[in-house]
This record gives sequence, structure tokens and C-alpha cells, in this order.
Amino acid sequence: MSEQTQGRTVRRVVVVGAGMAGVQTAVALREQGFAGDVTVLGAEPHQPYDRPPLSKAVLLGKAEGSAFDVDFPALGITLGLGREVLAVRPGDHEVDTAEGPVPYDVLVLATGAEPIRLPGAEDVPGVHLLRTLDDAERLRPVLARQHDVVVVGAGWIGAEFATAAREAGCAVTVVEAADRPLAGALPAEVAAPMTGWYADSGTELRTHARVASVEPGAVILDDGTRLPAGAVVVGIGACPATAWLAGSGIELGAHGEVVADDHLRTSAPDVYAVGDCASFPSGRYQGRLLVHHWDNALQGPRTVAANIIGETPTAYDPVPYFWSEQFGRFVQYAGHHAAGDATVWRGDPAGAAWTVCWLREGRLVALLAVGRPRDLAQGRKLIEAGTAMDPELLADPARPLKAATA
Repeated sequence: MSEQTQGRTVRRVVVVGAGMAGVQTAVALREQGFAGDVTVLGAEPHQPYDRPPLSKAVLLGKAEGSAFDVDFPALGITLGLGREVLAVRPGDHEVDTAEGPVPYDVLVLATGAEPIRLPGAEDVPGVHLLRTLDDAERLRPVLARQHDVVVVGAGWIGAEFATAAREAGCAVTVVEAADRPLAGALPAEVAAPMTGWYADSGTELRTHARVASVEPGAVILDDGTRLPAGAVVVGIGACPATAWLAGSGIELGAHGEVVADDHLRTSAPDVYAVGDCASFPSGRYQGRLLVHHWDNALQGPRTVAANIIGETPTAYDPVPYFWSEQFGRFVQYAGHHAAGDATVWRGDPAGAAWTVCWLREGRLVALLAVGRPRDLAQGRKLIEAGTAMDPELLADPARPLKAATA
């Protein structure tokens, strides 16, 4: 069976990438009534799995894995696991794998992002990344043996790993080249209160600390400091996994991401891109967004599926959302704070629960909530609605966000 989509017949959809974005695209196609062939190709041999538990339950041995609860055979979805896609030839409507070419009528790029490696440390024993199930499995016995651990990078993944390592009883030192945690993600005044979280948990945080070299059993900083390290975990960011698209003619952006339009179509005919590997234009935020978070990989596939089956969905313009559990705190974020022109605090950032809100022309555009999930839930809806807020009412942490409108 096939679908008539924009004047063409779609019998075969091939999805490259078996993470959240790829799997959800395949599932959304079935949920929205697509009856043609759906194939998901994944480079890893494992059943498709969710990534957030890797830095938490899987890492600490509280769960063996995090496979998606999807019955692929029942949905008629073909999985090609352990099958890395090497290239795409849009003119021929084929992708190349080591086992041979795979034809498609519509192709969905969902290859996600890959961690940035620490230069010079790639082949040093005891240096780890934390992105895949295999990475988590390699790190689990490291934590169980309670090694001294050095984490390079005080971003989201570095903080989450440090949290798990402390819970496992490891001595943990986090080194960060910037002057504060989350320097690339949050303004200084918002990240500053988080600095104390490290010390409170017994984690040593060294800022303004650059790694000069890594050798077995030690990390050497550029000031000559030598940190003992039974294991080194690198968390210095991620970049879109798109190197395999070189020569394809598919347009890539400044960060190496696939440039998609507001319906997640790429520059090549019949090729879509979704999740961490793609940027998209946001009318809400008047700019192009590259969102490396789970919720984007969950939401975007619905737009892709609707396009493939021939519906005309609204433009993809979500309110970005993510969460992080670190040092005993539940941190949630919604929106895009770079668009803001004013900041309003709710609660004391030295306390256990507080929220910071960003406004643009009096309307809420982003918020970060620490231990205040109700603020997040209400704020996300207010951002979506573009509701005007009263800054004075908003600053009262005892007042519900939804009751702080202008």
C-alpha cells in the first residue's frame, strides 16, 4: 500500500537513526495512518533505547537498560540495527550502507548528536564519554569500584554524571574552562547559584581550569595541577552527527546541523530532518533554533509524519523544554531566554526552590524552575499563548504564575 503525497507516491519511508526522534517518527507514521513500508536504520546493535536514564538509573545499576516500549513487529516497522548509513544520494533516492544501498521514497534524517571528544585524550585508557548504552555499561563498574573521577565540563551531562558518581561513593572533581557551570547555556547570574550545589554534594568544582593533557591515572591542568583520576569522563558538549552527509548536497548550517524549514524539510527533495541533528526557523523566537533536547525529538516527528502522509500541518515552532536532575535538585527549563529583554526572579536562588523568568516586551519567553514544577507547567502554557505578564505580580513566589498576568 502507498500514500499519495503532494503528487507523488510514497511506498517506502526510511528513517536513519534509531534514537527518540527516529523511533517516534516511525511510530507517528503508523499512528497517523501511513500504510506503506517503514524502515528504521540504526548504527548500534541494541534495541532502540531512551538516553536520559543512561546518566541515572542505568549508570547506577538500578536498571539494565532503557529500551523503548514499542512493539515494532506489531506496528509493521522494520528495524535494521547495527547498520550504519554511510552516505545518501538524493538524486537516486538511495542511502548507502556496508550491506548495500537502501532505496527510499521519503528519507528522514534523525541521527542525533555525538559528543565532542577531548583532543589528545581519545586513546588514553580510562577516558570515557557518556552518550550510548555501551558507554554507560563501561562506566558502571568504574562507579562500583569507587574510583577517583575527574569530569571535564560542568554542563548538564557533567553535572548529572557527577551526581551519580557521588551517589555511588566516588570522589569527584569537575573541571570547567569557563568561570562557572553551564556557561554556554545560562547567563552568569542564573548559573552562579548553581556553583554551590557542587560543594554541597561533596563535589570539587574547579573553574577557569583547562586540561593540558590526560595520561593514564591523571589529568594535568594548564597551571600544572595534577589531578589523580581512576577514570575521566568528558562532557564538553555535542555536535550534530552529520559528517556522513558530506557530498550529498543537503544544506548544513554553521554548527554542522541539517538546515530544515518550518515543516522540517531539508534542501533535498523528499528528505526531512528531525531532532538533535537539525535546526529549524522559529517565528516565536525570530531566529533559527538548534535544540539538543529530548522533548524536541519527541515533538518534531509528529510534524514530519503529517507532512509525509500529505496533511498540511502547522509550522513546527515548539516551546523548547528540558529537565535535569542534579545534586538533589530537579531543574526544568522552557523557552529560549536569548530572546528576553527583562529578567524576573521568583524566590531566593540561595534556597531550595526558585524560578527565573525572562520577558520580552512584557510577555514570558522563557523560564528556569528549580524545584518548582508548577511554575514550569503554567509558564510553558503562558509562553505558548504569548500572554502579557505583570512583572510585580510575577516576582511574588507565593502567587501562581497563571495569576500574574497583566
